[in-house]
Amino acid sequence: MQPNFEAMTNKELIAYALTHREDVEPLRILYSRRTPDSEATWYGPMFTEDGKPIEENIRIAEEAIRQRIQQADKKKQDSQG
Repeated sequence: MQPNFEAMTNKELIAYALTHREDVEPLRILYSRRTPDSEATWYGPMFTEDGKPIEENIRIAEEAIRQRIQQADKKKQDSQG
């Protein structure tokens, strides 16, 4: 009998999928939970084709990462307090 994949967290689904690689159901559930491309935030390339950094795109990506970390930290604090 399979576990209830719908009730599992993403972290639990990933762990299960890694130990049960023949089972595609947890992957289907994970895929269904992802953000659709239409709602995703897309960032420009970090480097030109010849390998030169694009400083403005790197700055934008770094700021987005900082914001996501702050949001995650706040969410974690809110759930603990």
